[in-house]
Amino acid sequence: MEKPTNSDSDPVPNSGASSELQLVPETLLRRKHDMDEMKAHRAAQEILNPRGNRKVFSEKTKVVHIRKPETILAHAISRRNHAIRHKRVLRKGMQTRASDKKETKMRVCEAEDAEDDDDDRREVRVATNSVGAGMIFCIRIRDGRGVPKEVKRILDRFRLKNVNEGVFIRYDNSARKLLHLAEAWIAYGSPSRSIVSDLLRRRGHLKLDGKRVPLSDNTLVEKALGDATDGAVICVQDLEHELLNVGEYFAKTNSSLWPFQLTSPGSRFQRLKLNYRDGGDYGDRGQEIADLIKQML
Repeated sequence: MEKPTNSDSDPVPNSGASSELQLVPETLLRRKHDMDEMKAHRAAQEILNPRGNRKVFSEKTKVVHIRKPETILAHAISRRNHAIRHKRVLRKGMQTRASDKKETKMRVCEAEDAEDDDDDRREVRVATNSVGAGMIFCIRIRDGRGVPKEVKRILDRFRLKNVNEGVFIRYDNSARKLLHLAEAWIAYGSPSRSIVSDLLRRRGHLKLDGKRVPLSDNTLVEKALGDATDGAVICVQDLEHELLNVGEYFAKTNSSLWPFQLTSPGSRFQRLKLNYRDGGDYGDRGQEIADLIKQML
């Protein structure tokens, strides 16, 4: 019996042809589809607004900020009240809160590895104001909403342009009055040697050629302050000593440091509701400023 032959009218499909086809992964197809859609969207945006912003915003990521009339009114009232306070303090002078009397209180201190034993606890006398200090560390604790123009000028003079920024300030009579005028927006006090050392090593930045450079090496200190101080400040220890003792080159040393950018202290409730200024946390805190700096490092 003869085997059937294949005719031209009824060809048998070639099995080898299907093996030569390359399958494209679905992820690549989706990526190509998304790229084509994005290019088409950009072309349509350029036609509608040829000289506008080239950045493409989608409806999902676009955020619309709504300012309520009550918020605008509250900021206006706050600005007016602070302007009235500024005029009153400027007219009456330092008042009783910024007296020349040094105030202290007893405080129970514990060691870091202390247990429940009474031997690890001791009482020390802590200054609650900065009277008699040569240098203070000032931190801005409030944002710019509702700040009057006079207070804003004082904050800009101290280089405190943003919230949670801190700077070293020579504590003389002129600076003392300016601090009292902007007291509701700042917290300041006299830091200890250990606090100054932690600030410089953990948050310190120098100004080099107009750039913000981390304070990570003594060679950077020598490059920034070696010639300006005639070789008096060439390392981090010299920088710390000049700030603590308010030496001859304090102004040059302090101006070479970038304002310290700290983190927001306290819990989320304190940050959003109390803003860490209720209960006497603003203004002059003396040596108790160390507690606030430790929370913000």
